[in-house]
Amino acid sequence: MTNLIDIQSQIEKLQKQANEIKSKEFTATVHEIRAKMQAFGITVKDLQSTKGGRGKAKSSPSKTPKVAKVPKVRKASAPVAAKYRGPNGESWSGRGLMPKWLSALVAQGQSKESFSVATSQI
Repeated sequence: MTNLIDIQSQIEKLQKQANEIKSKEFTATVHEIRAKMQAFGITVKDLQSTKGGRGKAKSSPSKTPKVAKVPKVRKASAPVAAKYRGPNGESWSGRGLMPKWLSALVAQGQSKESFSVATSQI
C-alpha cells in the first residue's frame, strides 16, 4: 500500500511531465497558427477587430443584421359563458372534453341537451 508521501511525489513528477508536454505543444501550436496566418494573410489587427475573437472580421454595411424572432404570445381570451349546467351547479362551456359529471349523466341515459342553458336567460 502506498502512503501519502509516495503519492505526492508521483503527483509532482506527473505535474513536471505535464508542464513539459504543454510547453512543447504550445510552441508547435504557435508555429501552426503563424503559418496559417501567413497563408491566409491574417494580421493581429484582423484578430482584434472580430467580435469575441471568432468568425470573420466586421461584416460589410450592405448586409442587414439578423434580428431574433420574437415568439407570438396569445392574449388570454375572455371566459366563455356556460352552455351546459349540471344538477349540482356544475357548468361547462361546451369546449374541450366533456366533463365527468356530464359524461356520467349521459351514460345513465340522459341527453346532453337536457342540461343546456337556455339562450334566453343570458
